[in-house]
Amino acid sequence: MNAINKTVIITGASSGIGFALAEEYLKRGYFVVGNARTAERLEEAAAKLGNSSRFLQVPGDIAKPATARALFEKAIAAFGKVDILINNAGIFTAKPVTCYTEEDVDTIVNTNLKGFFYPSQEAAAHMGTRREGHIVTITASVAMQPNVKVPALLPVLIKGGLNHATRGLALELAASNVRVNAVAPGIIDTPMHGTDDGTRKFLKSLSPSGRTGSTRDIVDAVLYLTDAQFTSGAVLTVDGGATAGTW
Repeated sequence: MNAINKTVIITGASSGIGFALAEEYLKRGYFVVGNARTAERLEEAAAKLGNSSRFLQVPGDIAKPATARALFEKAIAAFGKVDILINNAGIFTAKPVTCYTEEDVDTIVNTNLKGFFYPSQEAAAHMGTRREGHIVTITASVAMQPNVKVPALLPVLIKGGLNHATRGLALELAASNVRVNAVAPGIIDTPMHGTDDGTRKFLKSLSPSGRTGSTRDIVDAVLYLTDAQFTSGAVLTVDGGATAGTW
């Protein structure tokens, strides 16, 4: 065991925010259990992370209860306990409500809703028994302040529900000394947005600060929450002020 002797589970750990979180917690000396849908993506992430012995790969569909169970069972078998769960896996599909397909609905419900519920259920059982732990969920600020420029009913529906679920679960687990919080990002500069100048200009316009955020901004917010001992039930927006009002 290392000096930190703490373990964090991160879903969606192979790229973007999840990868940045995995990298940072490894730097902090944590054991990191990373999940992604395929073993190939996790292997690529592990190589970029230096094939650390403290990075445990657990591939699988996070919408399935069996994957959530495997995450905790393998984490506990390897490292003894789980201190933090970060529900990061998620997808964002923006389009007019009339354009969503049945496949869109199923995909977003599976990844964003079930991918939160089953790992959180496992965390509540494990952390509640140990009487310590922290669950952090990555949601979306547009679910708190919808924007007519970005029609996104399904993400608003599901991520908005997760914001409220964060508060509800925080209350339910408070007596067990388990904290539950969320980070609600605005537009974050990741490869999924591409490099088109017009698109990037539009994305910057979605914040009154006139810029997009970085994965580092989200990492800093998560680190604040996991370090804070008297914060629970909070939904921390990281969006350049986009939820503050109109501009």
